[in-house]
Amino acid sequence: MSGFEDVELLGVHDVSRDAAAELASAYGGRSFVDVDELLAAGPDAVYVCVPPFAHGPVEEEIIAAGVPMFVEKPVAVDLDTAERIAALVQEKQLLTAVGHHWRYLHVVEQARELLADTPVRMVNGSWLDKVPPVAWWAVRDRSGGPVVEQAAHVLDLVRSLVGEVVEVTAYGDGNPPPVEGADIDSVTAATLRFANGAVGTLAAACVLTWKHRAGLEILADGLALSLAEDGLVIRDADGERRIESDPDGARIAVDRAFIDAVTGVGDDVRVPYAEAMRTQRLALAVAESARTGRAVTLPTGPASAPLATAGVSVDA
Repeated sequence: MSGFEDVELLGVHDVSRDAAAELASAYGGRSFVDVDELLAAGPDAVYVCVPPFAHGPVEEEIIAAGVPMFVEKPVAVDLDTAERIAALVQEKQLLTAVGHHWRYLHVVEQARELLADTPVRMVNGSWLDKVPPVAWWAVRDRSGGPVVEQAAHVLDLVRSLVGEVVEVTAYGDGNPPPVEGADIDSVTAATLRFANGAVGTLAAACVLTWKHRAGLEILADGLALSLAEDGLVIRDADGERRIESDPDGARIAVDRAFIDAVTGVGDDVRVPYAEAMRTQRLALAVAESARTGRAVTLPTGPASAPLATAGVSVDA
């Protein structure tokens, strides 16, 4: 936000008053004691940047005030909370965006163009990484686990490029990573069946000490794509070529699109809350299947069915 000339940070609320004061001091604005006080300051938009388990009450207050909101992914740790917020957003017809910034990678659009006339046969997604250094991450009812908290980026891209998943079967290893209090699976493997007949897999792991791989391998007739945040590798009858990406640019673009929508000068919010719900359902379906060992069927109806926080002001 500090890089946008038409945006002013009014202030920040955080459960840690010191953290809020530090952020506000660094970027302007003030530290608010609660969300009510923040909303009373009259922000044009609010960013909800909280851990997965903290979603719900904050969004409810913002929706009731009718203020556009940007929500960090995942939108919740569970389905009930996300469905409740989605219904309120739909009822209020509120402007929303969710932080799936990979949708704004220019290589994603190039991959989409390459696949426009070539049906996808198979997609293999992966997020092979470490345990992030936050206490809540390795606790299932706080983060949702690696599939929900990390691999949601990959699953969102799978949906965007390949189509909707109608059934998943997944397995976890049942062994948590060597972190105090951890109860998540260290590794998860899933198979995906798509409405258009394509098949796929997802592999998620948090057993490394580095980020090894996060991205997709897509196979279509005569075409193989390897897509990650840092670039796209294309292999076809003409040989192999690589297109570099700009991940920092995508992180800026997702915010710029939201601010432009708030001011009414743009309409490029690619993942509003209702769209993020589809990814949330898919991620939780994978987690549920891994927990129970049974296949989970997903709904195929409209996106809205079934059914730390910061305030900013912008210059229209």
